Amino acid sequence: MSDTDARRTWTQQRRFEFLEWKMFWENRVIRSDLESSFGISTPQASVDLRNYREIAPGNLEPTARGYRSSAKFKPRFLIPSADRLLLQLRAALSGVIPKSDLWFREVPPVEVAPDIARSVSPECLRQLLMAMRERVGLEIRYHALTGARRRAIAPHALAFDGHRWHVRAWCCDKEDFRDFVLSRIDEIGETKPVQFDPEHDIEWATKVMLRLRPHRGLSPEQSKAIELDYGMVDGRLEIEMRASLAFYFIRRMNLDLPASAALTPERLQLELENLDTVFAQIQESKEKTKALVTDLKNTHGGHKQ
Repeated sequence: MSDTDARRTWTQQRRFEFLEWKMFWENRVIRSDLESSFGISTPQASVDLRNYREIAPGNLEPTARGYRSSAKFKPRFLIPSADRLLLQLRAALSGVIPKSDLWFREVPPVEVAPDIARSVSPECLRQLLMAMRERVGLEIRYHALTGARRRAIAPHALAFDGHRWHVRAWCCDKEDFRDFVLSRIDEIGETKPVQFDPEHDIEWATKVMLRLRPHRGLSPEQSKAIELDYGMVDGRLEIEMRASLAFYFIRRMNLDLPASAALTPERLQLELENLDTVFAQIQESKEKTKALVTDLKNTHGGHKQ
């Protein structure tokens, strides 16, 4: 982006991005699109179109009612992303964002299989975020599969495992860093001082590289389909993530399960080339945290408050 682009106001940049979005995804734009989407006057919309044509000459072709993208159209303010657009469509259909936030003149026919929502209390999340900012602990009532009990935790991060939101926290009772599913917290008590350091959460700090490939039980044609699905390069896909999240990802994708009559290669689709290495790294990070906490307890009298 040039210095001139950088000097433009955010609202101007946003309207130019909108023009390019309309041209890229709908291949047309008219003045009233700007007026209705941004609440601007007809003269201002005309100025925006004139200015854009001066900035990006040749990008627009006039039509009877407005403009369309030219054959040599090249976006300057928009970074086209199919993933972003599909996420917005999903969010709109799920009620997460209003459909008015979409820039389509007419939303294309689309349907989304419903999610099984896990309800998280806004007040619960608010108090957890406050505790994270102020580096304090609090008491929660947590419903594990083994039953409900009160826990004293000091949260330091949030994490999404693909299905559920967790809070990553120092567990005062177990003297270890653990994950707590947000939807299973139904009571939060008063805050209290807790001596802990998020940097001691080695499992959170450690990054591991997962090397995925099509399952070896697939045919060459099936493997090619999987490579296209995930944008693999040379039949491989490398994904880096925190060690504390890798376990959830591996379990969610069934990467730790062998093929069987119920889980055929066609159903598994992927396998983790370095499964043993990743599990070893996860275990090593856990042991490093445990050793670090033990050393700190011996030196300073412990974390527990």
